[in-house]
Amino acid sequence: VVQLQESGGGSVQAGGSLRLSCVPSGGRIGSWGMGWFRQAPGKEREGVAVSASDGSTAYADHVKGRFTISRDNAKKTLYLQMNSLKPEDTGMYYCAADPLGCRLLVEDFIYWGQGIQVTVSS
Repeated sequence: VVQLQESGGGSVQAGGSLRLSCVPSGGRIGSWGMGWFRQAPGKEREGVAVSASDGSTAYADHVKGRFTISRDNAKKTLYLQMNSLKPEDTGMYYCAADPLGCRLLVEDFIYWGQGIQVTVSS
């Protein structure tokens, strides 16, 4: 069973930065698609950034230029560097993985972490 563990969340003021990390275990997912999703209070979970198995990346429009998704294959870790954070970035952030995941769609990903809270205050 694949498990994903997120870390790095917390509270920050607007304009600040955070780096989320996701460490997978229980399977060989180095070549899988992995992504970050966000769920704000009262809203549906939405895609933030995806790193596909072919190395391509995709970002939601509202984070382009501010967030960067990356992988460290040696450490088997997925990162999300979040800069210039805004209050509307607040939410629970989830790491996800799927053998074929490459789009910013919740239904494309089969494995999910428990989520980690990010709070941005104005």
